[in-house]
Amino acid sequence: MTNRLALSQSLYLRKHAENPIDWWYWCDEALATAKAEDKPVFLSIGYSSCHWCTVMEGEAFSDLAIAQYMNANFLPVKVDREERPDIDSIYMQVLQMISGQGGWPLNVFLSPENLVPFYAGTYFPVEPRYGRPGFLQVLQALRGYYDSEKEDLRERSSAILNSLQTSTALQFENQTESEDKELLERGWKTCIGIVTPNDRGNSFPMIPYTQFALGANRFNFESECDGKQVCRRRGLDLANGGIFDHVGGGFHRYTVDPTWTVPHFEKMLYDNGQIVEYLANLWSAGIKEPAFKRSIDLTVKWLQREMTASEGYFYAAQDADSFTNSKALEPEEGAFYVWSYQELQKLLTPEELTELQQEFTVTQEGNFADSASTETIAQNVLQRRNPGKISSLAEAALTKLFIARYGETPLALNYFPPARDNQEAKSSNWKGRIPAVTDTKMIVAWNSLMISGLARAYAVFKVPSYLQLATKAANFILENQFVDGRLHRINYAGKPDIFAQSEDYAFLIKALLDLQSCCSDRQYWLEAAVSLQEEFDEFLWSMELGGYYNSTSNTRGELIIRERSYADNATPSANGIAIANLVRLALLTDNLQYLNFAEQGLKAFRSVMSRAPQACPSLLNALDWYYHSTLVRTTQGHINSLLASYFPTVVFANQPELPENSIGVVCQGFKCLPAADSWEKLLKQVQQSQLRELKR
Repeated sequence: MTNRLALSQSLYLRKHAENPIDWWYWCDEALATAKAEDKPVFLSIGYSSCHWCTVMEGEAFSDLAIAQYMNANFLPVKVDREERPDIDSIYMQVLQMISGQGGWPLNVFLSPENLVPFYAGTYFPVEPRYGRPGFLQVLQALRGYYDSEKEDLRERSSAILNSLQTSTALQFENQTESEDKELLERGWKTCIGIVTPNDRGNSFPMIPYTQFALGANRFNFESECDGKQVCRRRGLDLANGGIFDHVGGGFHRYTVDPTWTVPHFEKMLYDNGQIVEYLANLWSAGIKEPAFKRSIDLTVKWLQREMTASEGYFYAAQDADSFTNSKALEPEEGAFYVWSYQELQKLLTPEELTELQQEFTVTQEGNFADSASTETIAQNVLQRRNPGKISSLAEAALTKLFIARYGETPLALNYFPPARDNQEAKSSNWKGRIPAVTDTKMIVAWNSLMISGLARAYAVFKVPSYLQLATKAANFILENQFVDGRLHRINYAGKPDIFAQSEDYAFLIKALLDLQSCCSDRQYWLEAAVSLQEEFDEFLWSMELGGYYNSTSNTRGELIIRERSYADNATPSANGIAIANLVRLALLTDNLQYLNFAEQGLKAFRSVMSRAPQACPSLLNALDWYYHSTLVRTTQGHINSLLASYFPTVVFANQPELPENSIGVVCQGFKCLPAADSWEKLLKQVQQSQLRELKR
């Protein structure tokens, strides 16, 4: 028997449709029911490719005793964070207040009268283990607390709500140009420190931090660290590490160790888009490591083969877990990606295996074992030992591994159909291994990050397929994601759903401007960006405070606060990207209203940048754009040449008609330099413009 989630379009929610828990989705009716029945709301937030979300679904949420108690004493609500990042953001703040850390699944207990949390946690096992209490005991204790400690509950909820409200009420602050220069320097040093390798904990891509660090390297701030080498090192860790799928392409979410060896194996579209853009930027900045070009190319091939719908948009994610055979009861983490030594011996010639061991971390002992697996054979995650080009013999070995995984050669396999759920994965007739489940929904924000990555990779490497993929995805969004003149965030099998949030607007506008920079039909993409910016300003700009709200006020299920997110995490902050977009639009359109909004936005978040630069590299990048924005007016041919170099705060306008005997004009803020009469002079003006003093 299924619950009401069976009718959901969300793969994550449907995964819970057969739980004995009487799940609701987030809606006004659910919240009103909880209030009428005086039941605390149990809000559980996750996403389809989250490993521990999957574990908890199969354990605690499938347990009959837990379900009976839950249904009688709580109003259980499931939320897909990829559909509603605005809900997730609010309650993730609460978890961080309570525990000092975040993560998913995010499980929060709310007072029904005001939806303010009084307790939060992540994974709860059925029985006490891993130093965590059993979930039924947690539920019993919290229901007892709710019934008997009303005064303490009110005080706790009030304190949490006050903290949330304080976090949204940022001070509107002016700073001098000298203070802003110091802020850029301090922000750069902070970001360099964050991405400098260490020997502790997990390893995350942290692309918003690396992007700002790379761009600000040009200022040559005094530091004990070599910023260029730190950025190069992060690129090598990504392109050579176990976080990259060296057989099929694409980057996993993160690694569980500081050595970039063993990943959590889910592949998220948003990570891959950002990493492609970063590696292309490294190459254009003169760090031409062969691994960067190879990993970009293989990632685009993976995207085209496994993550692109026939309509042109990109799927959201692939799971970490997959089945080893069609009769397995549960999927195993990493099963689609890892290799036992015995299997490698069967697939490869002795010479190929020896060469693979020279290039990659392949041993008889292996470096990975799924703790949930009954398989005792150790497995190998492929991680490169050294930078440089991979030998032809090692590439031949990788091709054989590709065939073993997919059943065909890379050249023959142009399309690999997604397994949309576990049943489809187990029942389909795969030629190779059973693949991980793919979440095939389209998310505008994530597609936009991938479009930007492809556009940048095309500008640097001039591979036509990169641009073709990017423009087809962008056109799908422009043609299909608007309902009654409003952009919508999600698309399920051709049907748009859910009003767009600030990250959808900001990332899509950036993607359109990135396409404007490298496409011949520049005006088309610019006009689309201008039109979308008008809608963004109308529905999400805060006239009183500056900056953009996460979501509109008329979303389903009222929220306890209305956030203007500024912190970067796995993705950039919407406000950081949005403010940089405003500066770019001001340059390209000569409309100074954009610049006024950018200035207001920076003032709105300056206190955060000053107090916590470690939280907001995208806002620091926007500050860099505000002071060092440069417009280059020149011919298409010269634009193509300039695009292949790294100029982090430059936009281009195609202008065939130039002053006599000149090849281009460089404009800095409100002034233009004398027309350049040679390529050398044009290049020098652009470079100097990127380093000018902080004066407008």
